[in-house]
Amino acid sequence: MNWRGSTTPLDRTFACLPYLLPLLDGLGFAVPFFTQFPALQPILLPLLPLLAIYNLPFVGLIIFFALFLLVVRNDRINHFIRFNTMQAILLDIVLILCRLIMGFVLQPILGSGLFIETLYNVIFLGTLAAIVYSVFQSIMGRYAEIPTLSDAVHMQVR
Repeated sequence: MNWRGSTTPLDRTFACLPYLLPLLDGLGFAVPFFTQFPALQPILLPLLPLLAIYNLPFVGLIIFFALFLLVVRNDRINHFIRFNTMQAILLDIVLILCRLIMGFVLQPILGSGLFIETLYNVIFLGTLAAIVYSVFQSIMGRYAEIPTLSDAVHMQVR
């Protein structure tokens, strides 16, 4: 659905960039996947410089707040960009919650094994699917409607 005006190619590009945030956070769940499929590891090569910068102390938190305060809350920025930025932020929050639940609840109880690896793979592949879908929709100039998540985004971005 494309409402609230049209989007330019530059707007579409800027709407895709915030999805790097959940992608870089989602790579923490990718270790079992790339261990099982080592032939796919070269796909990560373009992301390694970004991942090195992102893993510096507090860089992820600074980027998170910068996107929220400087983009989402700025009414002078196109609604399409603000919507996609907020959706990327909420995807990142979901990943942070998954990391906390996995690290503090499930791994101490279950240890490491097939079940934990399967959960890691599901989280990584689900995140990857949501990001690819959202970026594709943004490139097409449409709003990516992810159930429940997009409803929360619509409430935040007016």
